[in-house]
Parts: sequence; C-alpha cells; structure tokens
Amino acid sequence: MQGQLDEPTVGLPRRGPEALSCEKSQVPSQPAGMRPNEMLRAVSRTFAVSIERLPKALRDVVTTAYLLYRVSDCLEDNTQLMASHKADLLRMWSRVLLDSMPVDSLTGKIPHLDETDPEVYVARHAGEILRRLRRLPQPIQEIITKYVNETSLGMARWQENGDVRTEEDMDDYMHQVAGRVGYLLTDLFALYSPAIMERKERLFPLARHFGLALQTVNIIRGLRKDYERGWVYVPRTFYEPLGLTRDNLLSPGNAPQILKVVDRLADKAETHLQYGLNYIVNLPKWLHGLRLACMWPLLFGVRTLAVSRNNIDVILSEVKITRKDVKKIMLDTTLFGWSNSWLINYYDRLHTIGTG
Repeated sequence: MQGQLDEPTVGLPRRGPEALSCEKSQVPSQPAGMRPNEMLRAVSRTFAVSIERLPKALRDVVTTAYLLYRVSDCLEDNTQLMASHKADLLRMWSRVLLDSMPVDSLTGKIPHLDETDPEVYVARHAGEILRRLRRLPQPIQEIITKYVNETSLGMARWQENGDVRTEEDMDDYMHQVAGRVGYLLTDLFALYSPAIMERKERLFPLARHFGLALQTVNIIRGLRKDYERGWVYVPRTFYEPLGLTRDNLLSPGNAPQILKVVDRLADKAETHLQYGLNYIVNLPKWLHGLRLACMWPLLFGVRTLAVSRNNIDVILSEVKITRKDVKKIMLDTTLFGWSNSWLINYYDRLHTIGTG
C-alpha cells in the first residue's frame, strides 16, 4: 500500500495524558542542536518511554507528530501569552502547517518566551520538526498535518470562547485537544499494520474515548494548578447545583462539595477509560510493543483515578502516582500484557488503592 510504513524507516503523541506521572525536564543552558528524541524526553520523560516502546517503523513518525502537537500546546498553555494572542498564534500555526505561511512568521512572534521551558524550546524550533515531517511519505504527512491543524484551530476557538458550562462543552474541548490524537494514532497504526487497518472502523470510535479518558484524568489531576492559572475545565453544571461558584470552587471550606465534583469527574473518566481498554483489547496481540505503548498511559490513568477519589490533595495540591507504581505497571504489562483476559483483570485491580 502506498504510504505504508516500512520497518527500517521511521511514538505515541500523548497530549491528553501529559503529566500523568513524571514531570517534564528543564532544558539545559545552550540547548542548541537537541535531537527530536532529546526534545521528546525533555518535554515528557514518561511519554518518551511509551513512544520508544512502539515498533521502530512507528517511532520516528509518532515522535514527529507528538512534537508538532507540543507546539500547539505551547501556544495554548503558555502563561506569558494573553488568550486573544494565543488564538491568533494558533491560527498562524495552522497556516504554517498548511504551507501558506513561513514558519519564521510564527517563531518570530515568540522570542520573549522562556526557552528553559522545554515546550517553548520545541515551539521555537518548530521549523526543524516541520522539516522532519516533510521528509515522511506524503500519506503520512497528510494524516499528521490534518489532525494537528484541526486540533490547533479547535484550541483557538476555545481560547476565544472558553467558558465550560456543560458536560457537552467539556467533551468538545477534550475532543479538540485529545480526542483527535486518538484518531491520528489509529490512522498511523493502520498504515503500519494491515490487521489494524481491517479493524479500523471498530477502533475509531474507541480512539476518541481513549483521548477523552486521559484528558479527564488530567483535568482531575491538574485541578489546583489550572485553577491557580485561572483555568477551570470542570462544567458549571457539575458544581453550581452544589452551591459552588467558579470563584470559590477550590476553597478548602468547601471540601465535601468539591470531592463530590471530583467523584463525578472520576465516574466520567472511568466510562471513557473502559472504552480505552476496549481499544487496546481490539489491537492484535502479536503487536505487543504497540499495545504496551497504549497500555501504559491508560493504566497510569486508571491508577491516578484510584488515588484521586476522596483525596483532599486533589484540592490542595496535585495527585500523582508513585514511581514504584509506574515501574510495576510497566514490568507487569511487559510480562503479561499480551493476554487480554489478564489485562482486563489487571485493569480492575489497579482501581484498588494499595494493590498493583
């Protein structure tokens, strides 16, 4: 098939799960010449491990896609940028992706951002990543460009109309920033594997839920941090009936009500996570590395959810799973994750605090 990935050539972009365990590194001084895999590890060590577990033919392709998404993330998330400016930059990035504007027009707008932030470093070096993209087969370029462009435009829309009033609003936001990532990965996986291509119609709806699952967990995990930056991704319909407002949402005096909101978010995440598990179960068993690259963020999310329920730290600071949990999940799944029945049982066990 034209555009199919050949094994000797060319990770898993994980926007939605970003921050599920390990923090991103800080770029060292004078970081000129960082290679893509070094950029990847600087932005997210945890996701780098998962991406590097993908089959070799997918690794470079998905690393490139992931780094392009991180350019979008930088333009959406950076606290030095005003919301209106973010929307303009995201639309400019869209034009760059579509080759209707030179990349220097974008990078020239962000020289003031702190390049010791790995995400800023990636954005400032967007030209290098685009050159890598342009060396890929045309069908692969088209898949990556399509989804990164759509996500960037969706982010721009939410920067301008960012009030999350209902669960439908929340789902739309999460679809823009994470659901489309599931589609992109499934398209790339299908080019790699004829068996996945045959199952693509079944996998595609599940892929969106996979992205929404990880993003919902991120919203729970980052509740305090986002709130301190002025961002609330929790629907008003989740907290206003409990007598809470945006202004007092995370006030310690409202802990019982807030924990009810967290529990409702956790229930929502659980629904999406179940679909994500179904996605993995439907991947061919013999593609163990590819399955592991999908299992790890999903199971980190399951474990994060388990330690978030009825946990006041969600309100006061941030909830993280331990490095011990991360290592055990990776080891257990590497040994036994080829079995779907084992995986389903293991998924259930991870919901219980103190097990694993």
